[in-house]
Amino acid sequence: MPINLTEPTELLPVPGMRLGAVAAGIRYKERRDLVLMELAPSASAAAVFTRNAFCAAPVIVAREHLAGGAIRYLLINSGNANAGTGERGLADARASCAHVAEVTGCEATQVMPFSTGVIGEPLPVPRIRDALPALAASLKEDAWIDAMRAIMTTDTVGKGMSRQVTLSGGTVTLTGIAKGSGMIRPDMATMLAYLGTDAAIPAGELQAMLSEAVESSFNCITVDGDTSTNDACVLCATGASGVQLVSDEDRRAFREVLQAVCDHLAQAIVRDGEGATKFITIQVNSAGSREEARLVADAVAHSPLVKTALFASDPNWGRILAAVGRAGVQGLDVNRVSLHVGDVLIAEHGGRAASYTEEAGKRVMAEAEIPIRIGLGRGTASATVYTCDLSFDYVRINAEYRS
Repeated sequence: MPINLTEPTELLPVPGMRLGAVAAGIRYKERRDLVLMELAPSASAAAVFTRNAFCAAPVIVAREHLAGGAIRYLLINSGNANAGTGERGLADARASCAHVAEVTGCEATQVMPFSTGVIGEPLPVPRIRDALPALAASLKEDAWIDAMRAIMTTDTVGKGMSRQVTLSGGTVTLTGIAKGSGMIRPDMATMLAYLGTDAAIPAGELQAMLSEAVESSFNCITVDGDTSTNDACVLCATGASGVQLVSDEDRRAFREVLQAVCDHLAQAIVRDGEGATKFITIQVNSAGSREEARLVADAVAHSPLVKTALFASDPNWGRILAAVGRAGVQGLDVNRVSLHVGDVLIAEHGGRAASYTEEAGKRVMAEAEIPIRIGLGRGTASATVYTCDLSFDYVRINAEYRS
């Protein structure tokens, strides 16, 4: 079960953006697995993608089409990643875009394709082609919930959030959905996330805002340390409201709302991590630089020994200190390192804190949400990473994924 996370029952429509979801039979039986999102002709789009060298064919094609501008449609399928499929995968991704163009009257290069699911299997393009006429006919503004559920794979709940913000020219809406549960360690993106707003924002400014928001949200989560081949995060601004960001105050207000939605979606992915029973916040303070703080936070978050101790509610704090020590911080003075788990000071001055008791350690480790704070005593920089524990179910889910 996800940790303190429930599926949204309502998401606000974004004027200038229509969506639809149908069952195409790509992998799952009798469930929606194909999504089409239509953008107004005036819309701008921004995206970030995985840096995995084995990036999926749709990532390559989506990058190419985004660079050409004038994006009109996003096509998303679940159940098949179209990754590790070579030249055929590229041809299949481009064919899918061509089929959207045939049905909608746009250019194939105005379609961005996205896929998620099993790696190494050919994409069943004929099923996508056959489903597209009904999908295009079903497009409507209030189908965000249907789309949210259709992009899921091993997710146990859908992930979405809507916010509105009043700017100097009027009120605008921002709605976002995301999917992801395993193979989560984003590098410039997340598994899959789609955000839309009816604000009028030029593509260059939109890209800068998205990249900034992603860096401290989707790029700060990890479930298992594996960066996916298909990571993508897209932000579309339809301009349907006519509201522009005309002042620094407008830009600040919009950035805050965008950050809030990205933060929620990113943390929702960790809360629904495959087999997760604990949501962990790892905050590293008093580091010499943010990069240094991130090294330490990642070392702790990616440690299987730390994650299994968290699952067992075992205050085996030596595992955390070991991860800090091997993070690669040059000249680290262990006597200046401090470790808090929840409200309990566990280690300082190079060893166990004099005030620490095993009973206190067990108490905080038994919580469903556990904050870990590590002080390095080297400066003023900090970094925060969100992760989860590693349970029996994680192994089972991934062992049976292709069964």
